[in-house]
Amino acid sequence: MIEIRIHGRGGQGSVTAAELLAVAAFDDGREAQAFPAFGVERRGAPVLAFCRIDSEPIRIRSQIYEPDYVIVQDPTLMDTVDVLAGLKPDGTVLINSEHAASELKLDTTARVVTFPATQIALETLGRPIMNTAIMGAFSGISGAISFEAIERSIRHRFPGELGEKNVEAARKAYELTKEQGQ
Repeated sequence: MIEIRIHGRGGQGSVTAAELLAVAAFDDGREAQAFPAFGVERRGAPVLAFCRIDSEPIRIRSQIYEPDYVIVQDPTLMDTVDVLAGLKPDGTVLINSEHAASELKLDTTARVVTFPATQIALETLGRPIMNTAIMGAFSGISGAISFEAIERSIRHRFPGELGEKNVEAARKAYELTKEQGQ
């Protein structure tokens, strides 16, 4: 089983990203579940979203305490939230940052991958909503979900021009991070 925890802020699309990852995994023939955890429900407040992916039925219904992957949509959260809590030593943390992983000086044995999700979102969508870029990056570094399934889940959720722009954001992030997934 692959367990993913997404850290973001209200309004950034963390919950939607988890849901769409689960839809894409299901589309790839896997079992999946996605669910959020909210504190104060307001724009800008810290948000957690979770996703599990497996080839077998998933019977666990708890939050994810020891994820294989941690995704950080908003790097400012790292100043106030222990985003690495419980991350498996051989896990991966994917961070929306224009800084190189080595510059972040994180105290972890896990693999750290950074990529400019906000920049990609601004260039393709004109808004700093980077959830679909995050999805493409996750596909690129993990190989756990095919990019084709990511595309289909985005187009299903966001039809028309908005969907195509979101697919473009996901594709840019996928291509940027694919080399780092090897």
